[in-house]
Amino acid sequence: MLLGSEVPNFTCASTEGEINFHEYIDGSWAILASHPRAFTPVCTTELGFMAAAKGEFDKRGVKVMAISADTVEENLEWSKDIKEVEGTEVNFPIFCDADRSVCELYNMLEAGDDTAMPATVRSVFVIGPDKKLKLSITYPPSTGRNFDEILRVVDSLQLTANKSLATPVNWVDGEKAVILPSVSKEDADAKFPGYQAVKPYLRYTAEGVTNHSVEEELVA
Repeated sequence: MLLGSEVPNFTCASTEGEINFHEYIDGSWAILASHPRAFTPVCTTELGFMAAAKGEFDKRGVKVMAISADTVEENLEWSKDIKEVEGTEVNFPIFCDADRSVCELYNMLEAGDDTAMPATVRSVFVIGPDKKLKLSITYPPSTGRNFDEILRVVDSLQLTANKSLATPVNWVDGEKAVILPSVSKEDADAKFPGYQAVKPYLRYTAEGVTNHSVEEELVA
């Protein structure tokens, strides 16, 4: 999949019943995170964090989903372990892709050979309300994702979509952002008074910006 392309639709069993992916997104931002298998150590810590961070995802209007190459029964049992180990109930659907059809559709597999089935990898997809791919990152099965970074990227993507801002290197929420080159000088003067033009193409906001109010903006 290319950034900016519409993500493929699918219907799949999940821990919350059968779900049509596009219908479930329904105009929201979404994150789909793949997990190699149930009852694995790194995945257990990741899903626990995702559940604990529900408030952060909700604040940004993001629907979170996971996918694992296991049956519904296995993922429901695994959810009990996650609650026991991480102290948080799994509060989002886990797609149960036992035949790996969705993993193949989204290319969430390692290169394999003729002697073994390819392993599923640790991918994350950030999808916009238009169902188009905004970000994809793939990690090896042994490396847990940094969800603080994923939340940071969501903040950046939403600032671009809602406020015509880009984010410079190592930006975190609350720091100065960069005005998109597509914004004319007249519009920049009106929308971002006092901005600093280091170069004609590099214009910093006068103050730090935050994405914390994005949920209200999306509702409005």
